[in-house]
Amino acid sequence: MQTILSNEWQEKLLKRFLKYISFHSTSKPGIDTIPSTEKQWNIAKYLYEELKNIGVEDVSIDKNGYVMGNIPSNKDKSIPTVGFIAHYDTSPDFSGENVKPKIWENYDGSDLLLNSETNFILKVSEFPELKNHIGETLITTDGTTLLGSDDKSGVAEIVTAAEYLISHPEIKHGKIAIGFTPDEEVGKGADLFDVKKFNADWAYTMDGGEVGELEFENFNAGGATISIIGKSVHPGSAKGKMINAALLAVEFSNQMPHKETPSTTEGYEGFYHLTHISGSVEKAKLQYIIRDHDFKKYENRKAFMIETAEKLNKKYGEGVFHIEITDQYFNMKKQIENKMFIIDIAEKAMEKAKIKANIKAIRGGTDGARLSYMGLPCPNIFAGGLNFHGPYEFVPLESMIKATEVILNIAESIE
Repeated sequence: MQTILSNEWQEKLLKRFLKYISFHSTSKPGIDTIPSTEKQWNIAKYLYEELKNIGVEDVSIDKNGYVMGNIPSNKDKSIPTVGFIAHYDTSPDFSGENVKPKIWENYDGSDLLLNSETNFILKVSEFPELKNHIGETLITTDGTTLLGSDDKSGVAEIVTAAEYLISHPEIKHGKIAIGFTPDEEVGKGADLFDVKKFNADWAYTMDGGEVGELEFENFNAGGATISIIGKSVHPGSAKGKMINAALLAVEFSNQMPHKETPSTTEGYEGFYHLTHISGSVEKAKLQYIIRDHDFKKYENRKAFMIETAEKLNKKYGEGVFHIEITDQYFNMKKQIENKMFIIDIAEKAMEKAKIKANIKAIRGGTDGARLSYMGLPCPNIFAGGLNFHGPYEFVPLESMIKATEVILNIAESIE
């Protein structure tokens, strides 16, 4: 693999990543404060000190754990400021505590026994993308935690690129803004991001997966909570009187299109995703996430859920079903499609790094989606990891090296 990063810098990148994943920084949903967990402060404070130590200027950490800094321009003319952003929290979907990474040099393409005690195996038959990384150095879990490549790979790449630029003043670039956020995994990473303070003309989140990913489209996203009020009556005399809220929850769920779920859709297809159900005769609750790339279809999905609740209220009595829908984020394409030069710059930076850009829509969202609607256009670039949010997560070191190189190429290309 050809790269501008010497072995010394590749080792720095690896060491930095391994340090970051040693921090337990899982975020938690349903918490009003940011960061949502106290443990996120440990890595936030570490990053604050590290940025200062490598020579980043105007480094700050605010009361909500947002870390920012910049590398001043070394050009003799005024040019736009580009930013790079990543999140340091990890997903609450799986444990991120006491991560014990395994390093597999010169991977040979076979199954990987991650944990002999539990016989936990990363199988090529289940994850054929492993074959794309034969001969590379893979970093995996030990099968008991997630790895944290989402998005500590992105953090490591940005910090390493920053240190490289500071150490190589012969590379001419404009001002570079750097930002690290908490709580991205629980949908709040951009909530309190100070766009004015960040002061970039546009930015990139380093939060994608496989090498080459370049994304400026994402879902329109909402959350729906359906509360059902039943009527509890002794079952021996319940005829015509009892309203079983738990059964009504099942009935509502069955009204949703069975072929429009995450497990039955791909590409630009949207879905309804039941994430939680609880209930008894007296009361029940369903929680959904609603997703679609097309805004009109997204609005139609919300309307369909409301209509379903209204229809069931007519059947069982007014007030039995109560539905509340909240918009979470929108498709950033609307904010970027008239600024496609931002995508062109990233694509050319990948070409320079001998990477073919894979421009595709995200079946999810990033901080960049929210930031794009806050006045900071912010598409998403690969960070290299795969199989996020679980024990099968891994990242090839070579992919992280390439992502770092893309950051450097973007920085040098802005005119």
